Amino acid sequence: MNWKVEWKPLFWIVLVFIGCFFLPVESVRVQSALIESLHLVKWYAREHVLLCLIPAFFIAGAVAVFVSQAAVMKYLGPKANKLIAYGVASVSGTILAVCSCTILPLFAGIYRMGAGLGPACAFLYSGPAINILAIILTARILGPEMGIARAIGAIVFAVVIGLLMQFFFRHEETEKAAAAPITSDDETGRPLWQTALYFASMVGILVFANWGKTDTETGLWHTIYAAKWSITSGFSIGLALMLATWFKLGVIRILLAGSPALLMAIIQPQHPELAFTFGVIGLSLLSNLKSTRDGEMGQWFEESWDFAKKILPLLLIGVLIAGVLLGRPEHEGLIPSAWVASLVGGNSFSANLFASVFGAFMYFATLTEVPILQGLIGAGMGKGPALALLLAGPALSLPNMLVIRSVMGTRKTVVFVLLVMVMATVSGLIFGAFF
Repeated sequence: MNWKVEWKPLFWIVLVFIGCFFLPVESVRVQSALIESLHLVKWYAREHVLLCLIPAFFIAGAVAVFVSQAAVMKYLGPKANKLIAYGVASVSGTILAVCSCTILPLFAGIYRMGAGLGPACAFLYSGPAINILAIILTARILGPEMGIARAIGAIVFAVVIGLLMQFFFRHEETEKAAAAPITSDDETGRPLWQTALYFASMVGILVFANWGKTDTETGLWHTIYAAKWSITSGFSIGLALMLATWFKLGVIRILLAGSPALLMAIIQPQHPELAFTFGVIGLSLLSNLKSTRDGEMGQWFEESWDFAKKILPLLLIGVLIAGVLLGRPEHEGLIPSAWVASLVGGNSFSANLFASVFGAFMYFATLTEVPILQGLIGAGMGKGPALALLLAGPALSLPNMLVIRSVMGTRKTVVFVLLVMVMATVSGLIFGAFF
């Protein structure tokens, strides 16, 4: 037996065995943490997989099929105009309004298509970090200075992190650009405005299906929330018309595929997610008809499914681990919330660093970071650590890190995570010194 080869699997087997042998299942906290992890997975499956991730998978699949590699290389590639590439990537979150997990299929899609590491990482950070509703909610609940600092910090972070990632791995990026196939700018017949509207309809479905409820019953945001499913239906109808005409699927097929969703919307109007589910099923079946399987629609579904089967298992494993360690909002895991509150008081380096690390590993759904921080500030958290958590938390999470590693490797993932933590810590120190 070659022990130089076999010592690694032996080490992991022994480690797992020791962990199982001494597993403290009789501890009430351990039992509670395990239950919390299952609760978190259940909540994640109900609130994020269907409405967030599935639309994101379809958008990522569409990028792979309907966006040419030449276009990605031209605007986001290693040799693209830096002002355009980082300008677009750093403000994408104001449009997408997604969480740290929903951005992953989109990031994987553009990175696989040839986007430069810098612009791709700027997009990866900015997608969940620059959520316009979250920034407004932050300013209203935690104060205008916190909202402004979060908005400015998130945009600056996206650009700086992207530039640093590009610099640190510049040799690999140069080799990647040299090895990329030479592609033509010619598109295959569909006008650019049709492709743009096609993507706009899917982004509209993603954004408005997940539009969060505010704490007031008045104002523009509440008005949009009250009409979110009507708006989502409008974007869905628009997508259906495009598929029927521009993609030549035919009105009859679209009506047959969409009729179960329409029926559920009429029968169960109080549960619009059921209609959404049947709409997804109809689109999937439509993509796999014998007559469409070998065309663009079949390729679209295959690419979307490829993203789903690679990303979903890692996300669910990460959510389970995060649930065991940190629990859900207002529920504890193995790490007591009192410890967290005691470690983030004041504006010391250690408080800001802990807030950055804690925020980076904890999973925050869109908008949930604000009420969580409100409770922590009430328990004595300093404003500097609060900003550090706001800048690190929404953009990263343990599930998010596992998927990023599968896309761009361990070294790049470690550097990306460390950059976010370091910059969040420094930003918190500076902000805390003034406020």
